[in-house]
Amino acid sequence: MDALSKPRVVAVGGPTATGKTALSVALAKEFGGEIINADSMQVYKNLNVGTAKPTAEERQGIPHHLLDFLTPETPYSVADFTAAATPLITQLNAQNRLPLVVGGTGLYISSLLKGVAFETQNTAPAHPNNQVRVLRALEAIAVTGKKMSDQQQDALPAEAPYHALCLCLTCRDRNVLYRRIDLRVSRMVDAGILQEAEWVWRNRDTFRTAAQAIGYKEYFPYFEGTQTQAECTEKLKQATRNYAKRQLTWFRNQNDAVWLYVDEDDVLAKATALVRDFLGK
Repeated sequence: MDALSKPRVVAVGGPTATGKTALSVALAKEFGGEIINADSMQVYKNLNVGTAKPTAEERQGIPHHLLDFLTPETPYSVADFTAAATPLITQLNAQNRLPLVVGGTGLYISSLLKGVAFETQNTAPAHPNNQVRVLRALEAIAVTGKKMSDQQQDALPAEAPYHALCLCLTCRDRNVLYRRIDLRVSRMVDAGILQEAEWVWRNRDTFRTAAQAIGYKEYFPYFEGTQTQAECTEKLKQATRNYAKRQLTWFRNQNDAVWLYVDEDDVLAKATALVRDFLGK
């Protein structure tokens, strides 16, 4: 299939605290777009502060799909995401709306844009702290004799299903990124992250995904009486910086990503020009 005849998609990725929401909303307003959330935690209702879920004010009336729609007890995987996002992209293209896939979960974005066929393998990459997925990974190897990463490679189509542009935001100076992360965490504390974290802690046996998420588990020692709130907040800042490093590594392994530097570039102007050129081809 000719690339220009494929459904159009613009993705906005990169590490946390780099301004993905603001940029994607501005692009959606400029190009008649709607946003498809690609953050694995922002799908959950009532988990707003710890997930940095965009507020109604930040969304500025732009439709956001796959956001704030599941109860915290509900499992959600990359396979669930691609299964839900794929028909949305088709629908938005048919309506002459631009799908903007936005979030920091790199696995979600790359799997969607590459067209990974999860329905053929019924597995997803396992975080070492997620015992259920670790067991599934071991089962997959036992049954097929292949690692899950090899199975994913087998699940790739002959060519990508979309005419896609992937923009990634970061900071050229890593210290600037860390300062932005620290500021975000401080604002989360002011916005009431402690109350959300306590709710997750009290329901940790049923909120299995949220109980493992950065933003909540760092405060568990406070509720257990083994650390102070300040110590837990510092731990959250460090955990978020480490997560940002992993996000950077993931997105930098996506060779077709276009990088924009929020501490150097006029990101909105550059992104607008890139999207306009992409849509004009």
